[in-house]
Amino acid sequence: MRFPLSNLLLAVALTAASPALAQLELPAPSPAAKVMQRVGLTDVTVDYSSPAVKGRTIWGDLVPFDKIWRTGANAATKITFSRDVTVGGKPVSAGTYAVVTLPTKKGWTFILSKATDLWAGGKQYDEKDDAVRVEAKTTAIPHRERFAFIISDTSDAGASLDVEWEKLRISVAIGTDTAAQALANIEKELGSSWRPHLNAARYMADTVKDLDKALALADKSIEIQSTWFNNWVKADILNRKGNKTEALKFAQIAWDLGNKDAYFFFKAEVEKALKDWK
Repeated sequence: MRFPLSNLLLAVALTAASPALAQLELPAPSPAAKVMQRVGLTDVTVDYSSPAVKGRTIWGDLVPFDKIWRTGANAATKITFSRDVTVGGKPVSAGTYAVVTLPTKKGWTFILSKATDLWAGGKQYDEKDDAVRVEAKTTAIPHRERFAFIISDTSDAGASLDVEWEKLRISVAIGTDTAAQALANIEKELGSSWRPHLNAARYMADTVKDLDKALALADKSIEIQSTWFNNWVKADILNRKGNKTEALKFAQIAWDLGNKDAYFFFKAEVEKALKDWK
């Protein structure tokens, strides 16, 4: 059989173009998304796919009630904690988990599964793989077209993990033991430099509120090298402990040393203390 030349040329052109067609990139219906937040000393990372509402009825229809939902689209949503945390007040070890939820008309259950390879058409959820199961808080919100994970209300001690889609927010609390982790770091890393001891003293005073431990660390910093900064921190700690006489003494040392330093960035505070503490 003989083929017209035009058909042969078309076949050659299509064959040559096939690699380009294979690499054609178009918007995904549920694009990949990621959120990461450091909470105290713990990194919390969520990898998920983000479907859109597109005019559909979501709750009770696209996402049926009383059935496990993989909480997103495509492969299971994964959450990773770099350190041990609590979720809804329950302990969860550092690691990666699949996020699944159980929506009902009365409320939502939030679940972390140790089986991270869940898929709509593949491996299915099994309760025996649960790492934690807690009740979630639900809140009505303005319309959000695309499904999203949000980490909000962040502090050193924890955060809220929120799922938002359509007109609903689902929230669970994440807790971190940052104070204990920081103390462990302090004990491990202080070494023989004055500045780490000073930073640790400020952390103990301002965040942990342990003034005795803070004072001991400030003393160690001064022992290594007396600076206006560590003398001022010691003065501030002594004042908080109610010992204004000693506080004034170290504020004066800070003032004398600081006026010889081009970077006396607490000068106004020290000057005010010298007047107020007399």
